[in-house]
Amino acid sequence: MTSNHHHGHGTGHGHHHNHGDVPAADFDWDALAAHLEHEADLRAGAVTEAARWLAGLHGDGAVRRVLDVGSGPGVIAGLLADVFPAAEVVAVDQSAALLDRARTRSGGRLGVRQADLPAEFDKLGEADLVWSGNAIHHLGDQQAALTSLAGVLRPGGLLAVAERGLAARYLPRDFGLGRPGFQARLDAAHEDGFSSMRAELPDATEEIEDWPAMLERAGLTPSGTRTFLVDHPAPLARPTREYLHTQLTRLHDQLAEHLLPEDRGTLEALLAKDAPTGILNRPDAFYLSAMTVHTARKA
Repeated sequence: MTSNHHHGHGTGHGHHHNHGDVPAADFDWDALAAHLEHEADLRAGAVTEAARWLAGLHGDGAVRRVLDVGSGPGVIAGLLADVFPAAEVVAVDQSAALLDRARTRSGGRLGVRQADLPAEFDKLGEADLVWSGNAIHHLGDQQAALTSLAGVLRPGGLLAVAERGLAARYLPRDFGLGRPGFQARLDAAHEDGFSSMRAELPDATEEIEDWPAMLERAGLTPSGTRTFLVDHPAPLARPTREYLHTQLTRLHDQLAEHLLPEDRGTLEALLAKDAPTGILNRPDAFYLSAMTVHTARKA
């Protein structure tokens, strides 16, 4: 799934982002893949815990084939392969470059399937478990997407959708720059941007995002929702700080014109690479988020 919108609520793994008008040959796929890999690595513990929960939900039924739909560079698919070692695990994405990365980083352990979704859901083949992390919201008709994914499940199979959860927090409410509550105001601007992104998608359909009800309308029986904590306390390791710097740079590019001047100044101070106030150097920076996984079973 591709979109140039990056929201901070959630997730399974980094949905990736369209390169807009940049030709594919000129786009820095390595930089994008590295960013998505770090995003997924931050959530690896939560994803592994979720995958073990899914294994328990599946019960005694053998999981022979697992699809990670909207896989990006395949970090989550690799974690799923660890939890389901007897299964064929296939990373599904529309980016050949990211799938190459998935194939390489897994040493060939993962299968890969390039598909332009939603048009090519029929190319995926049957599966006992389908995982989709922060991908469905990049498709205009989310209900139709869930119905299509339900269609690839074998009888008794599970669909697991990681969407929303809680926005990441990485600074105290008052961290000594600007007016307290900066991240909450950033979130508010971000939510408006997310709604605009959704409205501009092909076949955009307004949907009340009650995921269990949507899964039921897709012909499945809801089988539980759980939320998994992503917690990296201060002080952060350098790679996590660099990940946050990249995230804040993207938010600056997307939202700067929508922020109050004071908040724009705070954001720019956080991006200053050599300043002690910058995210790369602050001792109080942390990373806290929550990933919510909704599941449903095919009869």
